[in-house]
Amino acid sequence: MNIAGSLTKRVPGLLALVFSFDACAQQTVEVTIRDYKFLPAEVRIHAGDTVKWTNQEKRTSHSVLFPAENGLESERLFPGESWQRSFTVTGTHAYRCGPHEEMKGVVHVD
Repeated sequence: MNIAGSLTKRVPGLLALVFSFDACAQQTVEVTIRDYKFLPAEVRIHAGDTVKWTNQEKRTSHSVLFPAENGLESERLFPGESWQRSFTVTGTHAYRCGPHEEMKGVVHVD
């Protein structure tokens, strides 16, 4: 019998604890910026998760601006650059590109 098998026989629920810990691990969701769009435009995450935006345009810079959050804005992201943010507050967080107001996205935090 291996060590894990031996431990789970002696400590019932240990295996469940390990799996529930993995299920609660924080994740990073990727959003691509391409063709003057955020792709995907809407993401759903859990509190504590991170969203990472990466500019995959060839020549244009963008930013990620949260108008309802006192204008929280990333630095300008030039082609190939990324910016990420962790979300701890549940709710809907609408954002747009600072220089290109037609580019919009939403982060739903459960």
